[in-house]
Amino acid sequence: MSRWWRDGDVDSADAQTLETMPIGLIELDTDWTIRFVNGAAERMVGFGQEDLVGRSYWDAFPANVDNEFGRAYREAVATREPRTVEAFYPEPLNQWFEVQAVPTPQGLWLYFTEVTARRQAVERLSLLARVSDELAGTLHTPAAVGRLPRLLVPALGTWATVSLLAEDGSLRDAGGWHAEPAKTPLVRRYLAAASESSPATAPVLRAVTTGTPVHVSGAELTGPALGTVATGAAQELLALLAPGAMTVLPLRGPDRVLGALTLVHNRQRTVDPADIATATDIADRVGLALDNARLYEQQRQLAQELQRSMLTAPPEPDHAEIVVRYLPAAEAARVGGDWYDAFVQPGGATVLVIGDVVGHDTVAAASMGQLRSMLRGIAVTGDTGPAQLLGQLDAAITQLQLPTYATAALARFEQTPAELDRGITRMRWANAGHPPPLVIHPDGTIAELASWQGDLMLGVDHTARRRESVISLDRGATVLLYTDGLIERRGSFLDEGMDRLRAAAAELAGRPLDELCDELIDRLVQGTPEDDVALVAIRLHRQNRPRPAEAGPSSAPPTVPPDPAGG
Repeated sequence: MSRWWRDGDVDSADAQTLETMPIGLIELDTDWTIRFVNGAAERMVGFGQEDLVGRSYWDAFPANVDNEFGRAYREAVATREPRTVEAFYPEPLNQWFEVQAVPTPQGLWLYFTEVTARRQAVERLSLLARVSDELAGTLHTPAAVGRLPRLLVPALGTWATVSLLAEDGSLRDAGGWHAEPAKTPLVRRYLAAASESSPATAPVLRAVTTGTPVHVSGAELTGPALGTVATGAAQELLALLAPGAMTVLPLRGPDRVLGALTLVHNRQRTVDPADIATATDIADRVGLALDNARLYEQQRQLAQELQRSMLTAPPEPDHAEIVVRYLPAAEAARVGGDWYDAFVQPGGATVLVIGDVVGHDTVAAASMGQLRSMLRGIAVTGDTGPAQLLGQLDAAITQLQLPTYATAALARFEQTPAELDRGITRMRWANAGHPPPLVIHPDGTIAELASWQGDLMLGVDHTARRRESVISLDRGATVLLYTDGLIERRGSFLDEGMDRLRAAAAELAGRPLDELCDELIDRLVQGTPEDDVALVAIRLHRQNRPRPAEAGPSSAPPTVPPDPAGG
């Protein structure tokens, strides 16, 4: 036999079985000296029995002194119980092994198999899942794409970069990462230099121009040939990175190229076709995600412009300051149903309106436009009160057979000469299934106007009775009308949202109205909202002094009577 036992204590039949079995076996004595190595073990570790038998195991495999393998072996010896471990052995093996360490009276038997291919397959599947999660877990896809190189190395290459095409057709670097983090700044400097100046033959330019992968061999990345890949500072930085092979994959959408993913292997690492196949799959997923993000942004901007075009600037009656805010939902398809309005009736009363059409799409946006226009037309032809206006709007919905349901709240601000003398204004309001107005008194206290139960929403029963409530407000008071997107949160009750709104409003009561509205949205929404947010606010400035500068110039229809308090 070509193999031998150090002590010769196994018969030839057993030795033949151990020698020919496909699983690697290394036997150690109690002093960690290698006693036996079978043929499978020789082939897997790349050393012959003459190189190993008689040597200390820790000298033969020094990386295992303080890694998962070594710890498992010592535990097996200490506990006299088998241990199984799967881990990576670095240079010169660069392979994954699964080892079962079995203690014996004579020492330790190590049964092992090389599982690199299996492990890499599992890692590739896991990598694809992580990439998908990264792309799906954000509303800002380009930013997520810029983080992908960190996921791709060292699993698929030594370093990786991502470049994206800007609207003007130029390439901009989105991110880069090296398997050795200390070299990542070098990668990013190379990427920035290559984005500023590259030859027409540069792999990235060829990939985004042709829409096909570009593979660059080691020969093209050294010597004079390097000038076809990079020039100037980029060439110098690339030489420092010492690439052994480069693959550039276009990030393709259905009808255009949106960027490129570059995967680089060093000179010690062989390019695995399975790694390139995985990277190609990732590039395809990234391209589709970028194209979806582009279409989403186009749809979002279109929906916002449509909605904003129907939400006009408010009037500014003298001594009354009106501020409006509209914030679209996170999802483009959810833009649509919320609206606000403010106008002055012929007799001089100011009316604020807030509404929310059921549904979150372009149909809801169109219905919102119809309701808003109808209400305006009804309201500005006379001095009708809020309850009657809602009733007339509900009747119009039925008469025109509009398949629309909506909530709304109207507040009308009126003042008699006697009330002017006393420095108060009446707010008359009605509510069709909408959150109630919030009143901030001049001293910063918050008025409790009503419970959540309002009258029936619009579009259900046009014969339903509409009621009005009246409250007297001292000049200096502020009134807020808002949609439920301001206070509603997934997993919490509307009452909790109302409590948060009251607390924030009380704290911000003394701020200028513009600042008050902005701060309320910042505090309550905290980013892009799950639903549209519409807000209309009025501050009734004191009439015994000029209109304050922060309120801006007054603006009201010429047909409206002059402010009885004077300019």
